[in-house]
Amino acid sequence: MTGTSARPTFGSVAPTFIISPAPVTSLSQLRLLLAIESSCDETAAAVVREDGKVLSSIIASQHELHIEWGGVVPEIASRAHVRRILPVIKTALLDANCTLQNLHAVAVTTEPGLVGSLLVGLTAAKTIAMCLQIPLITVNHVEAHIYACGMGRSESIYPCAGFVVSGGHTNLYDCRSATECKLIGSTIDDAAGEAFDKVARILDLPYPGGPSIQKAALTGNPRRFKMPRPMIRSGKLDFSFSGLKTAVLYAARGVPGPDQLSDTPSDRVADLAAGFQEAAVEVLVEKCRLAVRQLGYSRLCVGGGVAANQMFRDELSKMARREKVEILVAPMELCTDNAAMAAIAWDLLASGRIATLEANVLPGLVRY
Repeated sequence: MTGTSARPTFGSVAPTFIISPAPVTSLSQLRLLLAIESSCDETAAAVVREDGKVLSSIIASQHELHIEWGGVVPEIASRAHVRRILPVIKTALLDANCTLQNLHAVAVTTEPGLVGSLLVGLTAAKTIAMCLQIPLITVNHVEAHIYACGMGRSESIYPCAGFVVSGGHTNLYDCRSATECKLIGSTIDDAAGEAFDKVARILDLPYPGGPSIQKAALTGNPRRFKMPRPMIRSGKLDFSFSGLKTAVLYAARGVPGPDQLSDTPSDRVADLAAGFQEAAVEVLVEKCRLAVRQLGYSRLCVGGGVAANQMFRDELSKMARREKVEILVAPMELCTDNAAMAAIAWDLLASGRIATLEANVLPGLVRY
């Protein structure tokens, strides 16, 4: 790789790379893997050693590009990935004090996600794999979120019930190993994180919605507005958040009741945020409890951006004590989208799951 050791600017013109086949290394050396993530609005790259140690993890966020829209705009996201992918990769290699020629394999997220965004990462990974003549491993972004719960631990987290709750996904899994994850429940409409973003827009709170709602709810009364708990007693492992979102809309913009005439707009926002958050968290935790009971596992692993919500973490802990199960929540820095969690590629490589250069993206999520 050419260029100086200075860290590149992610919005700058992409740096020039010179790629040559990787040299043969000693078997006694720990191998390195470059992981690339571009499934939505984060451009990320990481270098992970085969013992699981993350040598670098670089994330270029696009929040500032999507704020005025209140959510991710796919075309804007994919164009930003094109501008940032090579600077991010270069920075990850610099921070790990390695070059492209030190890599043993390259991993990339290919499912699920935004098709344009996924293609940017896959194209970069294919180019590196082809030029270096090293293995290409395709990674399921959602399964990697579950894997992140065990990163830094000496013992395996599997088997477990897995739960990924984010802006794009609200999915429960039967995880028998890192390479065996069966989807057993998902949302039939909005993902939980998407509902947080949409409710934030209704309440005129900043994007992203998760942190904004959590902050507003701190001073709110969650009991003031009666909020539904969709599908909480259905006995199924599926979710629905559209009705809860609509209840917030009606409460915020409908005909005001007597108690709404005497308070300030900020009071109403705080109370609605608190009511929505409590209802959403109650549904999420109850479905987790049901999944653990149905699967018979003593461990639940939770990842995804919504897993950073403090109320959700607190309620999960209470449920774990009641049900006598172990809860493993991904470290805060691995809850949101990142490339380090693609360390799951080492397990995929060990099981022989190497992709060809004909690999394609799978933006949709296969249900069962």
